[in-house]
Amino acid sequence: MMEITKDILIEDLVRELPDSVTYLMDKGIRCLRCGEPMWGTLEKAARDKGFSDEDIALFVTDLQKLSTHI
Repeated sequence: MMEITKDILIEDLVRELPDSVTYLMDKGIRCLRCGEPMWGTLEKAARDKGFSDEDIALFVTDLQKLSTHI
């Protein structure tokens, strides 16, 4: 199982945890563009949408939990 941190590349996250697409889209973070994963980290994608450090930490925790339920 991969380690999910704020520094994970969106491309890797989507490949390893496809359910992350729905989670991130629900948060307003677009992680696919034209069928291809976005480049950059989870932190950068979240910051681009105005999320705080606390929000990003929560996303990491939620995604870690999601990855254990697969």
